[in-house]
Amino acid sequence: MAATKNMPRNAMVLAAGFGTRMHPLTEHKPKPLVEVAGRPLIDHVLDKLAQAGVARAVVNVHHFADLLEKHLASRAKPKIVVSDERGVLLGTGGGAVKALPLLDGAPFFLINSDSIWLDGTTSNLKRLAQAFDPATMDALLLLAPAKGSIGYGGRGDFLMTADGRLTARGERAAAPFVYAGAAILAPALFKDAPQGEFPLTALFTRASGAGRLHGLELKGRWMHVGTPEAIPLAEQAIKASRG
Repeated sequence: MAATKNMPRNAMVLAAGFGTRMHPLTEHKPKPLVEVAGRPLIDHVLDKLAQAGVARAVVNVHHFADLLEKHLASRAKPKIVVSDERGVLLGTGGGAVKALPLLDGAPFFLINSDSIWLDGTTSNLKRLAQAFDPATMDALLLLAPAKGSIGYGGRGDFLMTADGRLTARGERAAAPFVYAGAAILAPALFKDAPQGEFPLTALFTRASGAGRLHGLELKGRWMHVGTPEAIPLAEQAIKASRG
């Protein structure tokens, strides 16, 4: 496998949430173990990381943590390190802060455990690595079109300038891009971060204000698998992509 410029060796996969909108499928298992096209959601994510050459993935656990840890123990690549949040759920931002000591002080991938997509001719994770510039960015987010993405019906998250800088849409506005749940984050993003539970979006807002939040448009097709109704839509797209 050819090396990719700036390819992070580490990733964090956010997998600790309750998966409330995925009920009733999450009444007896964590959302990352809900299956799409015959594989748990988290395996779709971990497979992409392994294929991109990422050696190590930190996975945070809380809801049905034992079931998730047992499943993760069956994987060989990438190497799995568990960040245990059984005692207190820390949110996306707090969970990332807790995991920082496990991520070697270098830029890392952060991916939601329910974020799956169909790549184009080049891996979108490799494209993120090639585009990431720590001199000008604290975070580089993978963005999907708000219109045409599978299972998504919202008003989008971000506006993007020609040089890739991001600003969040206003409360009443719409935006052309939605965060696809994958990013490269620099440790600088977490300087003076809040303690305890907080959302990662708070740090994205701060980085945007400093001109250090950037985006990269996904090549391929993103699938927002947030509810049981979205699963067959995603499965149809995956089946069609396999011919």
